[in-house]
Amino acid sequence: MDSKPAPFVPPAPTPRSGALSTLELVRIIHRNPLELWGEPSYNEPWVQMTWMKQDILVANDPGLIRHVLVDNAKNYRMARVRQNILRPILRDGLLTAEGDVWKRSRKAMAPVFTPRNNAGFAKAMLARAEAFAERYEAVDGSVDMAHDMTLLTYDILAETLFSGQIAGEPGAFARQVERLFNTMGRVDPFDVLDAPQWLPRLTRIRGRRSLSFFRNIVSETARLREKAIAADPEAAPNDFLTLLLKAEGPDGLSRQEVEDNIITFIGAGHETTARALGWTLYLLAEAPWEREKVEAEIDAVLPGLKDPADWLEAMPVTRAAFEEALRLYPPAPSINRQAVADDRYESLNIPAKSTVLVMPWTLHRHRKLWENPNAFVPSRFLPENRDNIDRYQYLPFGAGPRICIGASFAMQEAAIALGVLMSRFRFDTFRRRKPWPVQKLTTQPEGGLPMKVSRR
Repeated sequence: MDSKPAPFVPPAPTPRSGALSTLELVRIIHRNPLELWGEPSYNEPWVQMTWMKQDILVANDPGLIRHVLVDNAKNYRMARVRQNILRPILRDGLLTAEGDVWKRSRKAMAPVFTPRNNAGFAKAMLARAEAFAERYEAVDGSVDMAHDMTLLTYDILAETLFSGQIAGEPGAFARQVERLFNTMGRVDPFDVLDAPQWLPRLTRIRGRRSLSFFRNIVSETARLREKAIAADPEAAPNDFLTLLLKAEGPDGLSRQEVEDNIITFIGAGHETTARALGWTLYLLAEAPWEREKVEAEIDAVLPGLKDPADWLEAMPVTRAAFEEALRLYPPAPSINRQAVADDRYESLNIPAKSTVLVMPWTLHRHRKLWENPNAFVPSRFLPENRDNIDRYQYLPFGAGPRICIGASFAMQEAAIALGVLMSRFRFDTFRRRKPWPVQKLTTQPEGGLPMKVSRR
């Protein structure tokens, strides 16, 4: 009788023990915040500390997380450090806007992401995934799956939300995304030290050219669509871009808010799915017994199921592998809030102005919440096991009023992309290369994901 293989444990920082000096802490946060967290963050329901006169709460208890993100969400605004990093890039886009600006943006975008519209995107997603897969027919050697998945998800987003009418060239776009996240996407030491905003941040200075690149793309994309609408309103695509432009006006979005939301979806909307797809293919390559299950399901489902909108529900094993990748390498590894007024949860006092860190990175690997938390075990997300997972112990898309508006879009996109790619090709790792997860806005593999591609 064959023994069951031991689950694959992918690379991740070892939890720290012992105190850090201020200089060490700043250096680690700038280099890779994922390496910062100590043993208590993976074992305790919450951890309270004070650093530089700032109260900090790391929340891992699902009830506490629900309290902060849902039940008493009005008492928690976006944390200052997070805004210092994201706002220079996204300004008043949906991820960073607050108050009335956020409400206007959310209301303007909600019609795009209805279940009906999401299903309508499926055929375009399939067409772009099939066209993208053709490039692997002639591959002899390795490819960087981290880079390639950025290109694929860009293609899909451009086709579905912008009807293929984003200005600029995709290859240049992918290079600038990487540069932007390597510069402005890092935590600047001055932000950690709460230095005055007038002090220049070197990370932002280094990223100005990439940010200017994105801003120019957005302005040109909007200009071209406005020209098309003016020429023939009936012929212009009724997509995300048109909807945003129509929402512009005295009672709606300003032109700046329109452009901020376009750059949010072009720059960040595709990036999270790209990272999750790359990590999924890597994890399956390192656990071939799990890959066999996914390949068998895809081979059984795809030939008889012509509508790609049905793939996600029809492929629970594939979905489970993707969700497990989201658990181990959450694209958004931190959700940061700041208490407006004093608050209390059970025996815990939360003073006003406290920074509350809901960390999917530590939450998803917490030893009191997950069995074998560091291992790749997709079966935990199969339908028969889902009831064992509390809604607030698994947050790849956040929770509460600010839950990711494109979560269903991303899940459908992932199922279609994995279905197309894995039905045709097999992706294997190079044993000498072990990707290291690094937090730069998203959880990225340092040095990329070099993989071998072969025809199945």
